Amino acid sequence: MGHGGSLQMWKSYFGERAQIIGIDIVPICKTIEEKQIEIHIGSQSDRIFLSELKNKIPLLDILIDDGGHLMEQQITSFEEMFSHIKENGVYLCEDLCTSYWEEFNGGHKLLNTFIEYSKNFIDYLNANHSREDNLSINEFTRSVNSIHYYDNVLVIEKGKNETNQVLFSGKTKLPGY
Repeated sequence: MGHGGSLQMWKSYFGERAQIIGIDIVPICKTIEEKQIEIHIGSQSDRIFLSELKNKIPLLDILIDDGGHLMEQQITSFEEMFSHIKENGVYLCEDLCTSYWEEFNGGHKLLNTFIEYSKNFIDYLNANHSREDNLSINEFTRSVNSIHYYDNVLVIEKGKNETNQVLFSGKTKLPGY
């Protein structure tokens, strides 16, 4: 959270109707609460804390993970908080670079990194097109309509993802169609 600086920036960016909710492990950060900014003290890698937090706050329009950048923190935050985002909300994870940095338990193609973890989202998003038994439609498939990777940032846009029928046109005859 950077001692509240980013929360105040988001308050300014989103405007006077925004309600900003922050999480930090440093108790002194609670002192920067002000109108529109609410701070909860706890760890983003603590599943019990995050579960209890969901009972205290409303469903979210936007969740920006700019907290700790260890792989466990990013993965736990996603697993615990993604379901607490509204149907047409947005999940954003910043600082993906740490997935490549050894000091954050990262490294190119290491299975425990947030980058490698999030690559599975591509399959989940497209599961309704799979003909294999090992790729099933899940809640991610049903609730997400786009994933965007940018330099150092992942953005997931929620929205109903209805099962689509694949249609081909032209003279090409494809097996199974």
